[in-house]
Amino acid sequence: MSTLRKIVADLHAELVRYNLVVWTAGNVSGRVPGEDLFVIKPSGVSYDELTPENMVVCDLDGNLVEGEHAPSSDTAAHAYVYRNMPEVGGVVHTHSTYASAWAARGEAIPCVLTAMADEFGGEIPVGPFALIGDDSIGQGIVKTLKGHRSKAVLMQNHGVFSIGKDAKDAVKAAVMCEDVARTVHIARQLGDPLPIAQDDIDRLYDRYQNVYGQRSPR
Repeated sequence: MSTLRKIVADLHAELVRYNLVVWTAGNVSGRVPGEDLFVIKPSGVSYDELTPENMVVCDLDGNLVEGEHAPSSDTAAHAYVYRNMPEVGGVVHTHSTYASAWAARGEAIPCVLTAMADEFGGEIPVGPFALIGDDSIGQGIVKTLKGHRSKAVLMQNHGVFSIGKDAKDAVKAAVMCEDVARTVHIARQLGDPLPIAQDDIDRLYDRYQNVYGQRSPR
């Protein structure tokens, strides 16, 4: 548990590094392997004050199990994702500028870049508008991403939620989501971006997910 607390605490610095958050907004969580628990950022604590010790542990109903601080206001959404998507090991929420601008328009980011095909396997979809406070946002995330290749969803009028096999993977998806949101926005100022054929998207996605990078010997 202490190792995961440190990982989750340290990953919040990546949100700041890539300019995905302001003030105390945004959060990272990580599922505790083999247990119905997850570690998440405490509510309203500034990023430069986050430590492994002040991370909090919750169960999959969003109840505080361990920690001296109240958990993130997005805890119910994270918990709903973990309950309903057992393959997910990490969840991230940001209000990153360009991706949130797409969310404010309620518009999916079209797959017009090979980097999008690689990471997301197609467009980055829009999820429904939902108010914070219960698991409504979580329901929208799951409904939108189940059966979808994308690891990120633009929640309408809100911001980005991303998922991954672990917390680091979910942070990567949040970083990549903002990067492509910015690039596609700029491309649209110049004209209509050229679409990528579905067959090519499929090939790019398969290569990136199964061939790219270093692989452990079998």
